[in-house]
Amino acid sequence: MPREVKVYRVAGYMYLYRSGERRKFVIEVPAIRPEHAVERVLSELGSRHKLSRAHIKLVEVVEIPENEVSTPHVAELLRLERLVVAR
Repeated sequence: MPREVKVYRVAGYMYLYRSGERRKFVIEVPAIRPEHAVERVLSELGSRHKLSRAHIKLVEVVEIPENEVSTPHVAELLRLERLVVAR
């Protein structure tokens, strides 16, 4: 059965207006669709660095195969057979 969740590599840069610098980033995100990966990256960077979405520019969103994943926690999630969530 094919895996529904894919891994996307999102690259771009953010403008840190407090220090006046422009910083590049590359983040690997598990998501079902590319739009979900973009939303998660914008949300995380905005929260982590106190940025508005206007200060984050995305350059590339690419689906990558499982063997190219370099982020340890994403690779570990892909190795799971199932995930049980207790309520």
